Amino acid sequence: MKLISWNVNGLRACVKKGFLDYFHEMDPDMFSVQETKLQEGQIELDLPGYFQYWNYAEKKGYSGTAIFTKVEPMSVSYGIGIEEHDQEGRVITLEFEKFYLINVYTPNAKRDLTRLPYRLQWEDDFRDYLVGLEKTKPIVVCGDLNVAHMEIDLKNAKSNQGNSGFTDEERGKMTQLLETGFVDSFRHFYPDRDDVYTWWSYMSKVRERNIGWRIDYFVVSNLLKKHLVNADIHCEILGSDHCPIVLELNM
Repeated sequence: MKLISWNVNGLRACVKKGFLDYFHEMDPDMFSVQETKLQEGQIELDLPGYFQYWNYAEKKGYSGTAIFTKVEPMSVSYGIGIEEHDQEGRVITLEFEKFYLINVYTPNAKRDLTRLPYRLQWEDDFRDYLVGLEKTKPIVVCGDLNVAHMEIDLKNAKSNQGNSGFTDEERGKMTQLLETGFVDSFRHFYPDRDDVYTWWSYMSKVRERNIGWRIDYFVVSNLLKKHLVNADIHCEILGSDHCPIVLELNM
């Protein structure tokens, strides 16, 4: 089973830059996207054989998530059941026979950290949501988690210390999530790789020089570790300031 996740930073723009070519070439079982930046009716994707599920932000041109899946889910839910968090289209949960798939676009703390208190509350509430789901069956969480967890997850750790996405508080919440009973699938396979990233600034030549951050993840229940086949990051795929990430499961 092949799962892909990609923060497309505007799906309509990404489609013009080859999104569908990549989609069809990869032929995934499930494809999750974040930051769709659109409202219902603003795009129609011709994806034969796939069920489509969309969660739109109330604010136009902002946030938003979607999942395209070959396997019809047993149930679908949007958000995490807390009104404060559920206005920005950030979470879709699909229930399958053997696991839940949760697609998430984690709020950014903002450059000046004005949204950091909200971000930390989100982290606690989202973790509680995952723990609640896992009481029923294992989970697979994918998406832009907006944090580089360890120093090896970004090119310039020292100069970015304390910046949005690399504050001690955000990194601590990621540690807390993993210690609750989850595993970062990429680190499961590549515990020491320090040269692979999923996001690059639009500043000149940054991506060409691979000065990036790894902030997109597949995080899975520890119960699923034995089912992990491979995790990959497709750094060469353009079309967004993020690149796609891939998880293969033997279920």
